[in-house]
Amino acid sequence: MITLQAPASKSVSHRTLIAAALAHGSSLVRHALSSADLERTRDILHTAGAVMEDLGDGNWRVQGMERGPVGGIDEPADCNVGESGTTCRLLTAVLAAGRGSFRIHGVPRMHERPIGALAKALQTLGARVTFEEKEGYPPLVLSTDGLAGGDVDMSVDESSQFLSGLLLAAPFCPSPLRISLTGKKVVSWPYVGLTLQVLEDFGIAFEVEMLTGGAWKIVPWKSVQEARPGELRITVHPGSYKSGEYRVEGDWSGASYLLAAGAVGREPVLVTGLRPDSLQGDRAILTILRDMGASIDVRSDGILVSPSKLHGITVDMGACPDLVPTVAMTAAYAEGETRMENIAHLRLKECDRISACAAELSRIGASVEEGADYLAVRGLAPNAPSIPEGTVFHTYNDHRIAMSASLLGLGRGQRVVVDDPAVVRKSFPEFWNVWSALA
Repeated sequence: MITLQAPASKSVSHRTLIAAALAHGSSLVRHALSSADLERTRDILHTAGAVMEDLGDGNWRVQGMERGPVGGIDEPADCNVGESGTTCRLLTAVLAAGRGSFRIHGVPRMHERPIGALAKALQTLGARVTFEEKEGYPPLVLSTDGLAGGDVDMSVDESSQFLSGLLLAAPFCPSPLRISLTGKKVVSWPYVGLTLQVLEDFGIAFEVEMLTGGAWKIVPWKSVQEARPGELRITVHPGSYKSGEYRVEGDWSGASYLLAAGAVGREPVLVTGLRPDSLQGDRAILTILRDMGASIDVRSDGILVSPSKLHGITVDMGACPDLVPTVAMTAAYAEGETRMENIAHLRLKECDRISACAAELSRIGASVEEGADYLAVRGLAPNAPSIPEGTVFHTYNDHRIAMSASLLGLGRGQRVVVDDPAVVRKSFPEFWNVWSALA
């Protein structure tokens, strides 16, 4: 048996550090992820007025902003989000709740990722947004005197992070902010649950209402498993984030590669540091692997996954899109077809993850079909994937493609070579060190 430690949650790290930076007084954030994306978030929070002191080992002392985010007066404060879509979307909303102007920009790929729906909501609430190149996309200049309360519609067809950003900004409004979900669908709803958990932990009052029998009814927010446009709204009340001591839980997204390794490799893998009752949507990897036939034992000391005979399944992954590369590579070990549906928004990630997965799986001889919103992989079982000599897998500047491709060598004990190993620093900088225990 091989024992591996899950990394700290990237999603929870972002939200907890943002909340601590918005709180009055000093907070201690323990076990936050150290990665390129979190570096971008911390730098921008520092630019806006927070003090971030690195205590080592993922621990941060955060001195919150006295009066909310502060930008430039004569020229915009520089806010470089790099490759981090989470930083871009959450902080665009949070900065709009402050004062001054901010220039939000990143790498070229970031300037291809839409933010128009969020900008429209912020403009409704009083912020001014100027797009420098393409309408609805970064780079942009945000000018603000704070956000008004009241009612606003929010479409999350493209990303739930638009809603999460508004929720984090809402306590700074002078009156309650009620956000009604619109659009055609809601993607990645569990990530909104993580945001609500952080609001609750930091002492912010809110209510979640669902439309039931033609009337709005307040419901326990943790009871919401799915949100449909036109049938859910959230009201956040003005208030101050409460400083204190907070600990970031383990990351189910990063752990998915380690858990899948137990199912497709040659030795059982015990993954420690995860909360089985976590609100993270990517906890769904346990259900998906079980449905594919994996042997999983949730123990007091971690989650044990053992090598298993796998079979294909059909699964809706709209609520857990970051798992698609993991499941796609795992599917190469299964018998029959694995079909991942409701994933159109994956084409707007760091790369087009549907096409990237299809291309890399094709290089090992797997039969793959992709559509606008699905990916189907026909597994190679009873044979394990075999990597042709000299193969260098492409990462497409995407951390999740690099890490998931590593699964393809485990069945035959082959070493996977990728063209950009350093790309994993975006979310799991220690990945290759951890993965070496499996090689």
